[in-house]
Amino acid sequence: MKQVLIETQLFKPSKGLLSEGKMSERGNPLVEGILATCEVENGNGRYYSEDLWKREIDKYMELVRDNRATGELDHPESQVINLKNVSHNIKDINWDGKNIMGTIELLPTPSGNILKALIDSGITVGVSSRGMGSLEQKGELMEVQDDFELLCWDFVSTPSTHGALEANPLFSWIDFLASDVIASLIVSNMFLTSVTKLLLRHKK
Repeated sequence: MKQVLIETQLFKPSKGLLSEGKMSERGNPLVEGILATCEVENGNGRYYSEDLWKREIDKYMELVRDNRATGELDHPESQVINLKNVSHNIKDINWDGKNIMGTIELLPTPSGNILKALIDSGITVGVSSRGMGSLEQKGELMEVQDDFELLCWDFVSTPSTHGALEANPLFSWIDFLASDVIASLIVSNMFLTSVTKLLLRHKK
């Protein structure tokens, strides 16, 4: 039976794009890093074959080419990408051995501004694939089956198991409140900066 499969690992931006101020064609900052690694046991004890990932990446590249390979900030638990929480857009995907590498555009949305501020500040975040599929026990591993469908990649606070969130809903609620407060502070700061610039121009 198909279920939502969320796999998370630490996201370590490659040196270069953000530090060199590389921008997308729309002027948004770009970062690059590992999105996933195939044919290894992940933190949830699951195994994805290389053929399965290659098939799904080939399909996902259509979204990349259409400029709609978006994802959210934090731990969504559904098949649907909630546009009000979108923080980034994947611009390109390529392979480096068994690693799936992504070039990611940080969007100027409330969630995107939070993500950019965290990365700029050297805060380590997690990157999380979200998909639908079924599992089959193979020895000590849970092997992801051929019916797997990749939905997107999201950015999350830390690598954690899917069950941890369900077992401790209080922390999900606290995370939600914290994200909402941070977003409000960022928007307020942007507003104050704009007003200050206008006053300085008027003074001149």
